[in-house]
Amino acid sequence: MPKNERVRVIHERLKELYPEPPVPLDHKDPYTLLVAVLLSAQCTDERVNQVTPALWQLADNPFDMMHRSVEEIQAVIRPCGLSPQKAKAIAGLSQILVEKYNGEVPADMEALEQLPGVGHKTAGVVMAQAFGVPAFPVDTHIHRLAQRWGLTNGKNVQQTEKDLKRLFPQEDWNKLHLQIIFYGREYCTARGCDGTVCELCRRCYPARKHPKKVHKP
Repeated sequence: MPKNERVRVIHERLKELYPEPPVPLDHKDPYTLLVAVLLSAQCTDERVNQVTPALWQLADNPFDMMHRSVEEIQAVIRPCGLSPQKAKAIAGLSQILVEKYNGEVPADMEALEQLPGVGHKTAGVVMAQAFGVPAFPVDTHIHRLAQRWGLTNGKNVQQTEKDLKRLFPQEDWNKLHLQIIFYGREYCTARGCDGTVCELCRRCYPARKHPKKVHKP
């Protein structure tokens, strides 16, 4: 199947399965989303959603959070893993938001990437899900599926992001980002599919006989 046909088949099927994909991280504004996405690094969304209610009781805005000690924050977020680094980042970015942005999360990719603990993917998620700005943040699910579906041969998430942005309409990036994640979790998991098992892998490559080797990000 030619690549443009694979793109069409994948896009149509994902729209059928997930017409209005929800944001998986519970949040109420750009700040709580930013913190939740930061916490989700090497941690499941489910675990983050279990932890954040207690964190919001401690502080749910940068003005209050900057007055909490790193130790207080760490005690709450410990189940998310990497808690020392994450607590320090949350405290640090909260102070910067207050001092530099009047407590508002900037709707600017470069400004977000300058905040402690905020990388390109985290900034992209915030831009897409908090501000509705087209972005295509690539996580491990998206990186894996894009390779299995022959949409990229990128050996890193940066190349995968560039390739996906070229293939899909910009107005669909924000939904697609979530649709692919949900499909990867439900049907094309790291262990449950090797590029020959799930519906879309079989449709895209009906003649594939051997597992698709995936470059890890």
